Amino acid sequence: MFNGIIFNTGKVKKKYIDSSGLILTINSKININSKKEIGSSICCAGVCLTLTKYKNNNLSFHISKETIKRSNLSMLKINDIVNLEKPIKFGDRISGHFIQGHVDTMARVKKIKLSGKSWYIDFSLEKKFKKYLINKGSIAVNGISLTIAKVKKNVFQVAVIPHTLKLTNLIKLQEKDLANIEFDILLKYIKNNWKWKKHHQLKK
Repeated sequence: MFNGIIFNTGKVKKKYIDSSGLILTINSKININSKKEIGSSICCAGVCLTLTKYKNNNLSFHISKETIKRSNLSMLKINDIVNLEKPIKFGDRISGHFIQGHVDTMARVKKIKLSGKSWYIDFSLEKKFKKYLINKGSIAVNGISLTIAKVKKNVFQVAVIPHTLKLTNLIKLQEKDLANIEFDILLKYIKNNWKWKKHHQLKK
């Protein structure tokens, strides 16, 4: 479990395909205990991945076919910047919102508007996901906990302050880019539970 507050990024150093799938290596100064943390989870661009190898600040991950299908990890290029977050521990302060690292879909950057030093970014996604967009609700974009500022049909807007731009890869976003999206887990549970109750009430 993560909370979407990003303090570390890394650069894509190596990316290749072998018989087991896609292997991604990221160079970062994130604090890793090489012996104890092999096999632990790292949130990489919003995707929960298992750390399989660590040496000289290089973190290696194996990317499954399902993750390739749902996320933008296969589209990363050498030297691209990636947001990284270690899992939260029991008792840690939650500054963002609960993030599983289970990407639901990707959204395309529709428009970027500058206002002073802040950015207002519009994302569009498939219409079937509109039900998870709530004004002032939480959403994870490339692993970053953000607040939805506006919703119009299947387009949502987030406001990004200079501090977040400085610490994350959002500063590199351009129009038409794809970003990893994870909807608020609490909202998904509520929506799915309501759907289940409605279905069973109709059957009575």
